[in-house]
Amino acid sequence: MGTAWTVFVAVLLNSVALSQSLLVSPTDTLVRLDGELTESVWQRAAVAGQFTQNFPNDTLPASNRTEVRLTYDQNNLYVGVVCFDQNRNKRFVASSLRRDWEWDLNDNFTLYIDPFGDRTNGFTFNVTPLGVEREGQLFNGERVATEWDNKWRSFVKVYPDRWQAELMIPFKSIRYRQNSTWFLMNFARHDLKNNQRTSWRRVPIAYRISALAFADTVRFSTPLPRVGTNISLIPYVSGRIDDNRGEGGAYKPGSNAGFDAKVAVTPALNLDLTVNPDFSQVEVDQQVTNLDRFEIFFPERRQFFLENNDLFANLGFEQSRPFFSRRIGIGRDTSTGVTVQNPILYGLRLSGKVDKNWRIGLLNTQTARQSSRGISPQNYTVGVVQRQVLGRSNLVGFFINRDAASVTPGLSRYTRIGGVEFNLLTADNRWAGKVWGHKAFQEGQAVNTTQDAAHGLLLTYTSRNLMLEWSHEYIGARYNINDVGYVARRGQWGFFPKGGYTFYSRQQGGLVSHGPGFETRFYRDLTGRLLDRELNLFYSFALRNTTEFGGGFYSYYTYLFSAFDPTNLDGKALPAGTDYRIKGGFWFLNTDRRKLLTLQVEGWTGGYFNGTNFNIAPTLNYRFQPYGSFGITAEHNNIRLPAPYSSASFWLVGPRLDLTFSRRVFLTTFAQFNNQTNNTLLNTRLQWRYAPVSDLFVVYQENYIPGSFQSKNRTLVLKLSYWLNL
Repeated sequence: MGTAWTVFVAVLLNSVALSQSLLVSPTDTLVRLDGELTESVWQRAAVAGQFTQNFPNDTLPASNRTEVRLTYDQNNLYVGVVCFDQNRNKRFVASSLRRDWEWDLNDNFTLYIDPFGDRTNGFTFNVTPLGVEREGQLFNGERVATEWDNKWRSFVKVYPDRWQAELMIPFKSIRYRQNSTWFLMNFARHDLKNNQRTSWRRVPIAYRISALAFADTVRFSTPLPRVGTNISLIPYVSGRIDDNRGEGGAYKPGSNAGFDAKVAVTPALNLDLTVNPDFSQVEVDQQVTNLDRFEIFFPERRQFFLENNDLFANLGFEQSRPFFSRRIGIGRDTSTGVTVQNPILYGLRLSGKVDKNWRIGLLNTQTARQSSRGISPQNYTVGVVQRQVLGRSNLVGFFINRDAASVTPGLSRYTRIGGVEFNLLTADNRWAGKVWGHKAFQEGQAVNTTQDAAHGLLLTYTSRNLMLEWSHEYIGARYNINDVGYVARRGQWGFFPKGGYTFYSRQQGGLVSHGPGFETRFYRDLTGRLLDRELNLFYSFALRNTTEFGGGFYSYYTYLFSAFDPTNLDGKALPAGTDYRIKGGFWFLNTDRRKLLTLQVEGWTGGYFNGTNFNIAPTLNYRFQPYGSFGITAEHNNIRLPAPYSSASFWLVGPRLDLTFSRRVFLTTFAQFNNQTNNTLLNTRLQWRYAPVSDLFVVYQENYIPGSFQSKNRTLVLKLSYWLNL
């Protein structure tokens, strides 16, 4: 009895110790960023250790020990990390020396910070054993936006039995409430070469290791310093040469200048301003084989629109969002009917936390007038208010307005959208979802309660083994928002249930997990008629060596409410009012991503409208670590349709070379041959980060006619920017 009582007390005391917050004291000495952790403050600092696996077995301790220490002074938060390594006979896995690398493809240490304790928003800072940095903003409780950039420093040193890192994060780089005495934090390590994800506070295997629901309190022995003036100015100059003579155009040199500014209105509320922005360094959209009946969605890549982007971009669902920032800065040339870029004169964005419960976003941009093309200036305004309720959930209200200075053919003078949303996140991360209702208003269009409106519901349940999701949406027939937002279909109901079950292996062999899943999509018009039905049943496997593979079966029904050519080549179209029932199979394989040579391939074969299609999309990549990689991505579609309809064989082939000469100089070159669009694209981008968040870009792009390689158009751009703290 005495022994049992002793064991009980020991377990209880250990549990209490684990639940206690980490206490951090300020440093009384200078911390040198050299990766050695020899300063006396590191020897006295409390240690966050005893990491637990998140994958492949979330009930076991980490195989390789990790220790984290923290301290701070008047300007910076310091993090000292020791990552012990019993397997130095295996090399670290590193995709390259480029910043903002993919988390899943690199050994790394990660710090997650939730300054307000809402378990929904925060920041992340990461470093690899090669000293390559990555930072991002946390949103929706666990998602990371790596597009966010800010100034911070780190230093890494590698020893025979461990690697060590010191991180220095300026308080000016993060947003927090005044006189803070605590943050929520978690620390994670991706030990990829041993295929383990571990964290300081245990995160169950079913959830992302970034989930703030499982973060713990880190207390500071004195209130954090009040951040003083925090203003950053990022001016740029650029020059470019456009040669469109291959398409009957002109040879045109030009230059540009402008700036971005960041002003901390409060420690947690930031004002971003851009004047005459230039996005020439943004990587061009990858070409795709277009077999879709609807507009293709391409993600936003322009830096100004990305910080705190979740406030603006996460409204509605992905396929029905009331605001899509890529609509800003494009216009239709009324003389040719072609969509062209339209310069943005300025942009303003106020976003961030007002306090723990309130978060706001205000975006305003103005585009230019191009009289020769018949393009009138447009003003876009978006206002969002978010209120935290019921723990981690929140209520959202928003208003969107596009207003033209004059009437443009084919475009109403204004479009306005208002709406409310409720986003659900439970404390244990098991339940998540949202319910929303939106209404659109356009010039010359009488208000209709249902036809101008849209609403949707999403509810997801996630446990260790089971995932179930229900979502549906209603889009009114006159919900015309594609001049400010994105909606694929109008005048329809959509239903999208899906689910899956995961079995985890109890053995230490090659298999980690496996399980079945399903995804369905149903669309009906407003009379109840079935327009589309998609059913996918699949089974997937994950191995301990990171290999993943699986396959499944599909059954589709499609009703054409308008004529459509399945090859999208303007051939003979299938008539409106016809329907098609098809079946087939699909599969995928991802080989061990720790190897230098990797293969990702997926494909499907079977029915396609009134014929068949064989599709295969492989990506072969070789990593010459750590200086980059060379890869070839391809997609082949072999469409066979009965006469008199046109068959087609499409190839999309794209070699890509990524070189990182150092942690400051990067070169990316890719080409794409697309016989569906009869185009070959070449894009080369050289980036020199000569100072923190300050860059020189040299970008060359050319489009050719395949076969003859006759140039259609070409562009050469030089852009120089500098981050200046005032």
